[in-house]
Amino acid sequence: VTAHCTPDGQFSIAVSRDVTLPPIVLDSVQLASGHSTGCVPIVKNNAFVVYQFPLSACGTTFQVTGDQVIYENELVASRDVKTASLGSVTRDSTFRLHVRCSYSISGSSIPLSVQVFTLPPLPAVSQPGHLSLELRVASDGSYTSYYTDSDYPVVKTLRDPVYAEVKILQRTDPDLILVLHHCWATPTINPQQELQWPVLVDGCPYAGDNYQTQLVPMSFASGLLFPSHYQRFTLYTFTFVDSTSHEKLSGLVYLHCSASVCHRSVHESCTTTCSTRPRHKRSAEHHFQEGASHVSSKGPVIFLQDELRQ
Repeated sequence: VTAHCTPDGQFSIAVSRDVTLPPIVLDSVQLASGHSTGCVPIVKNNAFVVYQFPLSACGTTFQVTGDQVIYENELVASRDVKTASLGSVTRDSTFRLHVRCSYSISGSSIPLSVQVFTLPPLPAVSQPGHLSLELRVASDGSYTSYYTDSDYPVVKTLRDPVYAEVKILQRTDPDLILVLHHCWATPTINPQQELQWPVLVDGCPYAGDNYQTQLVPMSFASGLLFPSHYQRFTLYTFTFVDSTSHEKLSGLVYLHCSASVCHRSVHESCTTTCSTRPRHKRSAEHHFQEGASHVSSKGPVIFLQDELRQ
């Protein structure tokens, strides 16, 4: 947006289509109060629109403050709202531009200042709700085939990679981004069991593991329609042992994750940055946090010693 107050007493305002995200519909831009002759754009093309009109026209208001006279006007953009039987929607950006010009009352025709005010960006809408997630284990690192219910328990040798994937179900908004908070393993199906092992902490590999989990980057190259609806990681198989005797416990291991959805916008990238510095251990109570959804693997993975595998 550019605005000028000319020495001969006119507003000159130019608005680019890219002033909002998504781009504004320039045909919908108009002066808030002035619709008479002379209150239409003097230039309009696919990139921008330009208004120029006298300070005394097109609904301009003025007030005298001290030794200044202040002129004000507004440009707005109407929104195309579609209505159906169960609700109304719009895909157009909200736009309101307030322009203020100040002149000295002493007689000088040179404008003292020009001020442009736009609406602040709308806050992100965040509310609790049901989020359907699925945690799957792929048969290999290509993530093209997955173990089904009948395949569990999946048998792996210690230190074998396990290719895990969490995805959002029944959503088609491309701006939704799945954010993993914590992932952990337990020897039973109970995700709140006291005995557990952290896999991801605050969305990052647990640094206390000598075989650290690997995050798998997601992009459109993966061939997925909505890659931001997925999170993938590779962990390396282990077995639980008694903390005192160090005797091996049951070979069954269940995976669990807590996650939420972030809506990508100009002011929110929804990205998780993982530091290369070691992260301290976090207690299990952090896994079940308010506002997050939780998902578990469809069944256990059995981790065997090399010499026991048939």
